[in-house]
Amino acid sequence: MNNTFPALWARLITVVVIILLAALPLLGAPRAWFLYLFLFFTYLAMANMWNLLAGYSGLISLCQPAFIGLAGYTVVIVTWSGLPFYLGIIGGGIVSMAFALLISIPVFRLRGIYFAIGTLVVPEALRIVFLLWKPVGGALQGAGAGYRLKGLAELSMTETYWMAFFIGMISFFLMRLILRSRLGLGLATIRDSDSTAASIGVDVFRMKLYSFVIGSLVTGMAGGIFYVYQGYIEPTSAFGIRWTMILMLSCVIGGLGIETGPLIGAAVVVFLHFYLAKYTGINLLIQGILLVIVMLLAPHGIMGSVRGLRGYRVRH
Repeated sequence: MNNTFPALWARLITVVVIILLAALPLLGAPRAWFLYLFLFFTYLAMANMWNLLAGYSGLISLCQPAFIGLAGYTVVIVTWSGLPFYLGIIGGGIVSMAFALLISIPVFRLRGIYFAIGTLVVPEALRIVFLLWKPVGGALQGAGAGYRLKGLAELSMTETYWMAFFIGMISFFLMRLILRSRLGLGLATIRDSDSTAASIGVDVFRMKLYSFVIGSLVTGMAGGIFYVYQGYIEPTSAFGIRWTMILMLSCVIGGLGIETGPLIGAAVVVFLHFYLAKYTGINLLIQGILLVIVMLLAPHGIMGSVRGLRGYRVRH
């Protein structure tokens, strides 16, 4: 009974917060809030999927920028073809998923740090490809030699906010569903020990492949939504290490392998995004230093530390 009421209150509060966030554009909230929350939901979707890989599947994947960039360029191709941008978002997720299946053949032969290194080179290879290749022809724009997306003139900030809110909520509830399913149980066993999981009949390769493909699909759709908002894409930033830093910081600060970790971590990363904007030249360096400090002082992240504190109080 004592445990039931707090759980019910937590669910009720969650529902109320979700409804308020969904209705925020109708409540006349300041425009700046939409930008902050747009980035929060976009980062949350990507961070949840990286948490699924690194936190629950034991896959330190560094190729997430590949999925984000491919999705962004898919939106470019779709909009330049005169098709609705939302088909580009869906198509971006599908293209990212297909690419994940393709690269899984070689990279899944690697283990541990070798897997991380193997996935690290993938976005760099794609960056070079898209610097050399014009996927829709025409003149490249800007110093980054990129493209502006077409057909977005009538798209409002409210609509882009709702798209980000939608993908963020999908990622949140998808994680809850996965972690409470047979896939989640299998991943929990794999995280503890691959060999032990295999010895009790868990198909380690299939479980990891499922998480890799699911992660690529949602990450790709979130990336497509981000570039619909930005309206411009170029290879260096689309496939850049900045995305990897965002995902790692969100999960490590919030708590890697903890369901609510990316929620806290993504909020902190959005704050850092705007606070460190004035340090453009050394932004990544500062984020890297922060990542190391957090890993040293709070290796289980904010939510991990909170859990540890609660456990200490219960014991004493």
